Amino acid sequence: MKIIFWTAIGLIIYSYFIYPFLLIIFSTIKQIFVNKEATEESLVEDDKLPNVTVIIAAYNEDSCIKARVENLLSLDYPQDKLTIRIGSDGSSDNTAQILESINATNLHTHIFEQNRGKMSVLNDLVASATDEILVMSDANTHFNPDAINALVKHFQDDSIGVVCGELNLVDAESGVNKDGIYWRYEQVIKFHEAKLGALLGANGAIYAIRKSLYMPLPANTIVDDFQIVMNVSKQKFKTIYDHSATAIEEVAPNLAEEEGRRVRIGLGNYQAFFKMLWALNPLLGWRFIAYVSHKVLRWFVPHFMVIAFISNIALLSETFYQFTMLGQVIFYGVAYWGIKKQKQDIEINTLASLIAFFVSMNLALMRGFIRYFNSNVQGSWQRTSR
Repeated sequence: MKIIFWTAIGLIIYSYFIYPFLLIIFSTIKQIFVNKEATEESLVEDDKLPNVTVIIAAYNEDSCIKARVENLLSLDYPQDKLTIRIGSDGSSDNTAQILESINATNLHTHIFEQNRGKMSVLNDLVASATDEILVMSDANTHFNPDAINALVKHFQDDSIGVVCGELNLVDAESGVNKDGIYWRYEQVIKFHEAKLGALLGANGAIYAIRKSLYMPLPANTIVDDFQIVMNVSKQKFKTIYDHSATAIEEVAPNLAEEEGRRVRIGLGNYQAFFKMLWALNPLLGWRFIAYVSHKVLRWFVPHFMVIAFISNIALLSETFYQFTMLGQVIFYGVAYWGIKKQKQDIEINTLASLIAFFVSMNLALMRGFIRYFNSNVQGSWQRTSR
């Protein structure tokens, strides 16, 4: 039982602390000894910029869709080389009407009467695009003026299949991201994984992909950005990360909305795991290590937490494990208190906030796991209020 307890605890600690530490060390070593001659791709002159199509699937986005189009029309990228394709997926609000009212020669609206889900819309929009470079984004995202320029400069290298940008999350009222520390932590990991050629997936709000490498996915796909990008890696093309290609997006306005989003993402993570068993091949090198350490183990952390708690109960006859149980009880007690206070919009200290976030995130993952095995997974929209 001791082996089970310490294995569960060890895997959690490894995924969240040891792996990032080792990742940074090996990434730094590679940069020093392998990539001394490597230089950043320079921005491409306007007359040599490739034609690009922005792809956005939207559902009931009348609160932000006009601002999204205006943002794209105001970018530094030459508008004669920029095509915008937005699909309204059976929206029941005014999304379709707003899109059709916008007068822009490079905006192509696709009004789908039936609500089929995001993945179906993406598949159709990509099929209709005529440009090789596609920029994937969301309806509530705001690009910095030079975001697309920063993304496309890397495609001068034929070995690169995907370029991921950096998304900054902000609270609609305060301008501060409640999950800021964890989000920055994840960005650091992505940065160093990219340096080792092991970047996993992208944020659907801002990434660019070669159309020829896009593989249509089933309509019920949940985490489309992750699976689309991993399929590019499967085709032996590089996925890189450029933090200078930035975008902004508002977080969910309350914990209830955010919790629903996390549960659905959790469901999508397990869906991806069982559909992408090819990624568990040790011959993939750093990509395999990153996938198992950063993704797979994280997805099963809620299971490890349950195992650690139950196995600890079985060890209570020993004094040491009475203290470890006390530690777990205090940990979960702080999480419960923190989640309760956050739901009441009461500010708590950073440590308690992190503990509450960690536990609530893993509760959502476990709920997603249960839903995956107890429901018929659908690709229909689960829109988060903004």
